[in-house]
Amino acid sequence: MFGGLIIFFKKPLMSAKPVFVQEPDAAEEGGSQAVKAQQRLRELILAGDLPAGTRIAELTLVERLGMSRTPIRAALMRLGQEGLLEALSGGGYAVRTFSEREVADAIELRGTLEGLAARLAAERGVRPGLLKEASTCLDQIDVLLRQEALGDEGFSAYVRLNGRFHKMLSEMASSEVLAREIERASSMPFASPSGFVGVQAHKPDARDMLVVAQHQHRQVLDAIAMREAGRAEALMREHSRLARHNLGLALQNPQPSVMPGMQLIRS
Repeated sequence: MFGGLIIFFKKPLMSAKPVFVQEPDAAEEGGSQAVKAQQRLRELILAGDLPAGTRIAELTLVERLGMSRTPIRAALMRLGQEGLLEALSGGGYAVRTFSEREVADAIELRGTLEGLAARLAAERGVRPGLLKEASTCLDQIDVLLRQEALGDEGFSAYVRLNGRFHKMLSEMASSEVLAREIERASSMPFASPSGFVGVQAHKPDARDMLVVAQHQHRQVLDAIAMREAGRAEALMREHSRLARHNLGLALQNPQPSVMPGMQLIRS
């Protein structure tokens, strides 16, 4: 075996031509399992199947998720880094809760980072293809918002398109460091761009709030295209305040069935 390759010779050694067969990358496979374990564990926590304060036992998860201890251990470590779990002094992890201030700070941090991304995008310039792609995404949101009222499918479509637009804004800065930090800041379940959109789903003015957000989307993209860095940054930071507003609404009328993970926020 040479460098992870197995060589098979179909003819005598002196005249044979080697056929190279790539071995499965064990590290890559293990990493994929860890990501799956992380996603599944996050779902269990946000759905309330693992309530706040619950101590997480590796062996229990091995049986529940049907995975080995190695990817589960990696998943626990990653969720600990995200802040969804807290490391216990005696070892292991427990599901943690969040204060309203912590969630608000996480939203503010994401807004600050996205504001920086918008400023850098305006300063450095963005390739026309990416600007066009972002504009097309907003066109699709416009089509959704032409409806007088949005049902569950409409809100799901909005969340998907909104997430895609924010992802493209992150890419526009052409900074892997910044994109990584935005992703990290958004990983807290309540701090993502669509983290509290579901709170609006059954309110009379639900569509109006999304129209305001969409107007801000358009303004930010226009500022970036016009190379107006300061304006782009200010607009993006202001845009994050909508999520902060929705946090307040969510705490006034908690609906765990509408907003996964609400049971983890303590007022």
